[in-house]
Amino acid sequence: MKIVILDSYTCNPGDLSWSCLEQFGQVEIYPRTKKEDTVSRIGDAEIIVTNKTIIDRMIMDSCRHLKLICVSATGYNVIDVEAAKDFGILVCNTPAYSTDSVAQLIFAHILAFCNKVESHSSEVSKGLWSQQKDFCFWLTPQIELANKTIGFVGFGKIGQKAAEIASAFGMNILAYDLFRGNFCDQSFHQRFQYCSLEELLHQADFISLNCPLTEENKYMINTDSLTQMKPTAFLLNTSRGPLVNEADLAQALNNGTIAGAGLDVLGQEPPAPDNPLLLATNITITPHIAWASKEARQRLILLTRDNIEGYLHGKPIHVVNP
Repeated sequence: MKIVILDSYTCNPGDLSWSCLEQFGQVEIYPRTKKEDTVSRIGDAEIIVTNKTIIDRMIMDSCRHLKLICVSATGYNVIDVEAAKDFGILVCNTPAYSTDSVAQLIFAHILAFCNKVESHSSEVSKGLWSQQKDFCFWLTPQIELANKTIGFVGFGKIGQKAAEIASAFGMNILAYDLFRGNFCDQSFHQRFQYCSLEELLHQADFISLNCPLTEENKYMINTDSLTQMKPTAFLLNTSRGPLVNEADLAQALNNGTIAGAGLDVLGQEPPAPDNPLLLATNITITPHIAWASKEARQRLILLTRDNIEGYLHGKPIHVVNP
């Protein structure tokens, strides 16, 4: 049996191994695949693994041996799942592999605002501390998280994991979610409450977007929602870039409508050089790395192995087009 990995590089730039898939058959690995090369590289493969390479109806129609598409990501918008169903092709994703890593980056952005460790360290290295008349100095107000309020828009596994961290800091926790599931952990329960989106926007000192992108919530963060936030509030987005109207956010940051923003995702990735957020004030932007810890990527590969094994044993898991 032939397995083709179409774009291995982002998941595994060389610090991990795909060898766990070799037990299932011949494995062909491509770091990246251009659209025009997709059909020829899939060839007569029964199973493919893709991260961002688009697999549409035309490609499926041209690759009639294909039976399983493993998406090495949680989101599977690169796959035409309806076409896959028509062709009898199973599509499996890899859920929840990066929960801990994403929650950690949320707080990396929060703490970057609160303490400005990098800026202070840089100025110390330049000699600014040595020039002080007093034993200490600070460039920006130091913010304590205890008793601050963090609001989660979307309260699934990542939101709840970040809420556990927030609780450890002594923060109050608000959540807005259309689908209120069971808590993964009750440790933050005493400091937690569900609320409306309007209440969350008005009350939270930090607002973290942790919801999937839908047609209904596209650009949910815009001039109207930003003006409902406190002028001292910070916005975090580690979910999907198009949840945010980037021009509106840039204007809000430059005008002081809100205090800052920490983003790990943008509407276009890589961003266009003229993206207004690249020059906005009081913003930290990381290049979509919340998921990318070595530990999380190792889990992703192992989940891909599990998806293939389940398919071969007639018990497929993580199927998104049943």
